[in-house]
Amino acid sequence: MATDLTKDKPKLLIVEDDDDLRTQMKWGLAKDYQVLEAMDKKSALQAMAEGAPQVATLDLGLPPDQDGISEGFGTLSEILEADPGAKVIIITGRDERKNALKALEAGAYDFLAKPVNLDDLRIILQRAFYISNLERDYRELKSRAVTEPFESMLGTSPQISNVYEKIRKVAPTGVPVMIVGESGTGKELTARAIHNLSDRKNGPFIPINCGAIPENLLESELFGHEKGSFTGAHVQRKGRIELARGGTLFLDEIGELPHALQVKILRYLQDQVIERVGGREKISVDARIVAATNRNLEEAMGEGQFREDLYYRLSVVTVKIPPLREREGDILMLARFFLHRFSSDRTGKPMSLTASAEKALDSYDWPGNIREMENRVRRAIIMADGQRIKPMDLELDASGTRKHRGRTLKEARQNLEREIITDTIKAKKGNLSRVAMELDISRPALYDLLRKLEIKSKKPEN
Repeated sequence: MATDLTKDKPKLLIVEDDDDLRTQMKWGLAKDYQVLEAMDKKSALQAMAEGAPQVATLDLGLPPDQDGISEGFGTLSEILEADPGAKVIIITGRDERKNALKALEAGAYDFLAKPVNLDDLRIILQRAFYISNLERDYRELKSRAVTEPFESMLGTSPQISNVYEKIRKVAPTGVPVMIVGESGTGKELTARAIHNLSDRKNGPFIPINCGAIPENLLESELFGHEKGSFTGAHVQRKGRIELARGGTLFLDEIGELPHALQVKILRYLQDQVIERVGGREKISVDARIVAATNRNLEEAMGEGQFREDLYYRLSVVTVKIPPLREREGDILMLARFFLHRFSSDRTGKPMSLTASAEKALDSYDWPGNIREMENRVRRAIIMADGQRIKPMDLELDASGTRKHRGRTLKEARQNLEREIITDTIKAKKGNLSRVAMELDISRPALYDLLRKLEIKSKKPEN
């Protein structure tokens, strides 16, 4: 049985009453598109309803008004009413530029004067389908964010769809969950989705990064403290566990938790009871624990760095987030989403990617995952000349190779952290409190990173 090779091609509708021109256009474009044909308004609207083409070419001079424009404009209006996202390219006579401009005001995407040059038409069509795909991806992601409790978890690949399915299954159960994935893959977004789909969704979601807070402050952050329990403890303060009462506590980078605090977290998981630092009162707290790590905790257990009993308490269910490089089809979708979102904010209209930029994005390995993707796209919008993003704007070459900035994974990670922090400091005009809030870390943790990464900034404010 023969395979219909046209099924995977994008659909193009040609609305043209001249049989010879319509045939010529179809012959010249059938290699790249699944071509639908119409010769008047009735057949054009029927083709739109049955075939749902993304792009159409339209001759304004349609029967029964071949010498006028009324039927053509009526067809344009009804096509856009049927599908407001359709891209309609007006095919007009050489001396009818005024009508073409009027059609653009009415919602047409572009126009091309007769005689039709197929090479010029191909360029316009390529751009029209690109914009159509961009808008479709954006609408899909935006609508799903509204209708599903996955917030900003973006993507439709089989790999990330499996994650969505696992979240739906584990969220209502209330058991502890361990989220595993590389830096920048969206572990906190996954934890929030679990919270939003659970019976605790109306309660608080309290995150804490166990690796970003100095060890001498972490116990107080988690368990709270009584007044006078240590120098500087002038008032009683609830910890993150208490603040998560009735909701979810998210322990990010749980692999960085000091051994002594691992014991206390294990005790809480067993008894649902805590004691504040400097206090003796046993406080009952009902909170769900969701933890995350980018480390191999089984190796850490073998090296004596992580308690085995705590590991098994936390990982009743494990959710593994795939790295961006393994998510088929999501790289360009995410790039277009961020490009549409941030360029619209900056320029008022969406920018687009060149074909070489798309190739570079798809070929790049993305060690920093989605966080790196967002950062590169935002920088590219600033650096680009015009409305088209090129590989150099993304600091990639055409093959997806980035400038060599470190020979080890640690160096690469530090370079990425340095870029993100430096860009955020510039965006927040040196206000380190706002920088810490934007990066979702404490100010002491930010100061530690500034020292570690040798980033110079204004003196931290008190």
